[in-house]
Amino acid sequence: MRKGFRELEVYQLAEELSDEIWKIVVNWDFFAKDTVGKQLVRSADSVGANLAEGAGRGSYRDNRRFITIARGSLIETQHWLRRAQARNLLTPDQTQRLKPLINKLAPKLNAYRNAITKMANNQQPTTNNQ
Repeated sequence: MRKGFRELEVYQLAEELSDEIWKIVVNWDFFAKDTVGKQLVRSADSVGANLAEGAGRGSYRDNRRFITIARGSLIETQHWLRRAQARNLLTPDQTQRLKPLINKLAPKLNAYRNAITKMANNQQPTTNNQ
């Protein structure tokens, strides 16, 4: 029996990262929230949202595509975190809290995509060339 997406560690990590980012950004001033903050929250939320949508699509091929999009959203999140850090919007403590989540999530996304790819390949119908 396949796990529901909410039970997947990769999804749980995406939620945790997204929630941690929200807790940080909600305290920024209006300008910071309206510029970097909105982009950062949206990209972080997009990681989990794409994992959920891919799982709900019903095919390994679609799921794999949404995992790839989730991976892109994580990379975008890293970009916005670098901008926030460069603009002194993050404390060292906040950076230290987020870094391990990202370092754990990135390879989990790749592993999840590889596992879905393997399942998709095993599901491919064989053709007879005779």
